[in-house]
Amino acid sequence: MKTSPLLKIAQIVLQTAMVGLIASLPGRAAETKKPLKVGFAQTGAESDWRTANSESMKSEAAKRGVDFKFSDGQGKQENQIRAVRSFIAQGVDVILLSPLVETGWEPVLREAKKAKIPVILSDRSIQTSDDSLYVTFVGSDFYEEGRMAADWLGKFTGGKGNIVELQGTPGSAPANERRKSFGDALKKYPGLTIIDSQSGNFEMSGGKQVMEAFLKKHGRNFSIVYAHNDSMAHGAVQAIEEAGLKPGKDITIVCIDALRPAVQAVVDGKINCVVECNPLFGPVVFDTAAKILAGEKVPKKILNKDELIDATNAAKLLPTRKY
Repeated sequence: MKTSPLLKIAQIVLQTAMVGLIASLPGRAAETKKPLKVGFAQTGAESDWRTANSESMKSEAAKRGVDFKFSDGQGKQENQIRAVRSFIAQGVDVILLSPLVETGWEPVLREAKKAKIPVILSDRSIQTSDDSLYVTFVGSDFYEEGRMAADWLGKFTGGKGNIVELQGTPGSAPANERRKSFGDALKKYPGLTIIDSQSGNFEMSGGKQVMEAFLKKHGRNFSIVYAHNDSMAHGAVQAIEEAGLKPGKDITIVCIDALRPAVQAVVDGKINCVVECNPLFGPVVFDTAAKILAGEKVPKKILNKDELIDATNAAKLLPTRKY
């Protein structure tokens, strides 16, 4: 017996209605909804700060049930670019990028934009003629950190002394801005002079090696070390002690990051001042990603508030350090 055309149409309409009804039942959306997929291209693991930063991202992703794709760039921009292209191919919802250096990102970010994948810059910024290639930057104000370090030093030393500088990774945003702002702020203190500056690449071993070279080259012709991060400052402390000098007394040390070991070194009197650069970006980064995907407008820059730690507050703050 043949089914009439009208009956066939009725059956199709009924089946369509049933599918819609099932999809609308409580819990059905939760069953079919896929977890958020996020790719993170990290610079590497060059310091304790970077390790704390990566762990913050991973733990927050796990807490929120995010399908988290993590890539360690191992200190090479080409690895990070390769990771971003892999995230694009995997169809992630959001790309997080901590750019190793400031330049050379436009081609791959254009690929992400073409794929309609929003990019959030985390910790480090880029130099680009097209700001639409990323949605926002989440991080610290590196320029302000350098200024804070210089102003503290000007007051602590009475505005006098020769300085050696341990720079971070050449071409990176924190190294560029912390160097520039420190130098700009020193113009207010003509008695403070940078006599030498070299890169320790944000690494403890690099900081120690450069500090050994400074001591050999300049002897006691300097009394201050300005390090762009904690790890290099710890390396400098080792080199100073091995030279038979007392860090924090014979040579004043100021650095940036303020992880627990550096705050402890301030308490111990081996480092004189640390400017905070909070690495725990996870919550704010994933909150920002959620807002972007919901169609909300977010600021172009989202800055952490950092503070200065010296002998006046280190002991009080040490027990509260989460990193």
